[in-house]
Amino acid sequence: MALPAGVWREREAAHARRAHELTAAAVQRRGRGEAHPVEDFLFTYYSWAPGRLARWHPGVGVLLEDAGERADWAHYASSAAGTGVDGAGLLASRAPTVRLARDVLAATRGRAPQLACFGLHEWAMVHRTEPAGVRHAGLPLRLGHAGTDAVVESHRIRCSHYDAFRFFTPTAVPLNELRPTRTDQPAQEQPGCLHATMDLYRWAMKLSPAVPGELLLDCFELARDVRVLDMRASPYDVSGLGYAPVAIETPEGKAEYVRAQREFAERADPLRVRLLAVCDALLAAGEPG
Repeated sequence: MALPAGVWREREAAHARRAHELTAAAVQRRGRGEAHPVEDFLFTYYSWAPGRLARWHPGVGVLLEDAGERADWAHYASSAAGTGVDGAGLLASRAPTVRLARDVLAATRGRAPQLACFGLHEWAMVHRTEPAGVRHAGLPLRLGHAGTDAVVESHRIRCSHYDAFRFFTPTAVPLNELRPTRTDQPAQEQPGCLHATMDLYRWAMKLSPAVPGELLLDCFELARDVRVLDMRASPYDVSGLGYAPVAIETPEGKAEYVRAQREFAERADPLRVRLLAVCDALLAAGEPG
């Protein structure tokens, strides 16, 4: 499929405007040397600067007419029909990543969401720590250290996400019923997990520029919203940042968390489907003939 210049440049401009709206506050904070423990997480943990979101890509199988300026972009190629993402070339350089992404996304989508973790992974990351060892030292613990430890020790912990589990404190590790590893990620991920949902943005970036710009920003927006719940339900007091806490140590807080968790799982599913289609398009582009 080929897009006329007028069509794709309009999409490119709309993407730039949307990306600016999503990242302007973070860019301004960086300019002032400030950091926000909730809103800046997607730029620090995933290590991608806000500017990475601003560049629009059409996706695999779409050619852009009169786009000669993109001819020397990484993983792009030009022909008489137009300029577009070189799917075969991208796959050749990132085949393990593409296959892992597809395995994780497909396996996650094939499981029923588990909605009873209550965000305890964040609590397990500060279990039995001293004040100086807390990850977000600038934020107070809502229940204090003793109260936080009591919540961890009085709940069942069943974290399935490796990139959350690996930050558990040594005393919290044996309390988790599962032992997720990077190797076992396709066998462990499930769609109710907030971090698995946030990782849709991670996969979108790792598959870029094969991912259409609109899908990339959809994944980013979802990850941003999930991060807010993640911190509202955490042991940290984020009320000073304008967020109402989700008190998961109470029945009401648990119910609120599960409702939001279910809504995020529903929002994530169509994005997971679209990312799977990107993986399949890249794998198909690498097939001979």
